[in-house]
Amino acid sequence: MAVPKNGGVQNPPTTTLGYALFATRWLQAPLYFGLVAAQGVYVYKFFKELWTLILMCVSGHATETYVMLAVLKLVDVVMIANLLIMVIVGGYETFVSRIGLQGHRDQPEWLSHVNSNVLKVKLATAIVGISSVHLLQMFVDVHHTSQHALLWGTVIHMAFIFSAAILAYMSGPMAAHADRGHADRPPVERTRSEPAPEPRPETAAATPSVPRQPDPDGEAEARIRAAGFPARKLLEDFDERHPRGFDRETVARLGKAEFVTARRNVVFVGPPGTGKTHLAVALGVRACQAGHRVLFATAAEWAARLTDARAAGRLDAELAALDGLPLLIVDEVGYTPFDPDTAGLLFRLVAHRYERASLIVTSDRPLGRWNEVFGASAPAMTDRLAHHAEIVRLDGESYRTRRASAAWEE
Repeated sequence: MAVPKNGGVQNPPTTTLGYALFATRWLQAPLYFGLVAAQGVYVYKFFKELWTLILMCVSGHATETYVMLAVLKLVDVVMIANLLIMVIVGGYETFVSRIGLQGHRDQPEWLSHVNSNVLKVKLATAIVGISSVHLLQMFVDVHHTSQHALLWGTVIHMAFIFSAAILAYMSGPMAAHADRGHADRPPVERTRSEPAPEPRPETAAATPSVPRQPDPDGEAEARIRAAGFPARKLLEDFDERHPRGFDRETVARLGKAEFVTARRNVVFVGPPGTGKTHLAVALGVRACQAGHRVLFATAAEWAARLTDARAAGRLDAELAALDGLPLLIVDEVGYTPFDPDTAGLLFRLVAHRYERASLIVTSDRPLGRWNEVFGASAPAMTDRLAHHAEIVRLDGESYRTRRASAAWEE
């Protein structure tokens, strides 16, 4: 009997018809290239209008009203060109294929979490802006605009505003409902006989609990709830005086969550109780607030999840599904050694996400000692994990031990 590749797990059955239908998305590619040509037309129109304005000003025939109308016309052209850019870049990324701008210094903020709802709202907002410019042109040239045109221009503009408001209102609850659907699923599947994990002391006592502050961004709150964090931890609450040494500038830079967009990894290494989990969760919260979906679990819980997926014959499908999460957090690597089969599953997870999506890993031992946990899989795993990674070392005694000693002395 032939042994299937990829750890003995076969790919889920797919039909030729399904692949063919999915491939038809590439029929839209020429449409976006056509919009690029339209962008060139507006560039030509802009400079033609600008040249006419300059000639009129130099010749002395340009009145104040004419200059204002001409400038508004230039603004109108630029706003329509911006609308085209959003449709071209955002639409292509959403409906055709990834453009692969991750890590580019000029990547627009909205592109990292673009979807059909985001694109619709941004387009509606741009249309309202264009309509505002057109209406302003009418009022500036009011002496040459009929009352009928002013009335209908105002009515149409208000209709655009009302439509954009309704679309924005509907898009918010729909996105939040989708995130709540993910939140209803447990972040890690466990067997009935497996006891629920006890609260991890490192996250429970790293810092005193602070009241949860209301977040006006409902979608970010939904992503935070869906992430499965053991507790809500913030970078602002981290006790920087406790670790004897760690790279504060690197942690502050990571707090911008740009490493997720760049598909880089973060590894926190240090003794138990030095705040590794606190920092991992805090960065996960920042990523959620930046528009990224996150999932948190301990290394043992990830191993159980992948083991169950392999037993059900859907390991490849599980790894592919996790691609939809830009950031995974693997906590407590090193606390429990793994057998070769389980170590191989965790290697599959790291290798699958290599240069594809981000990982945050916390461990009580440096990468050079991971052979004590993963055996023969350790060298290949650490090579892929550390290639595009920020490794932050935390030194010091356990926060819990220090507090217990202080309480005993009192």
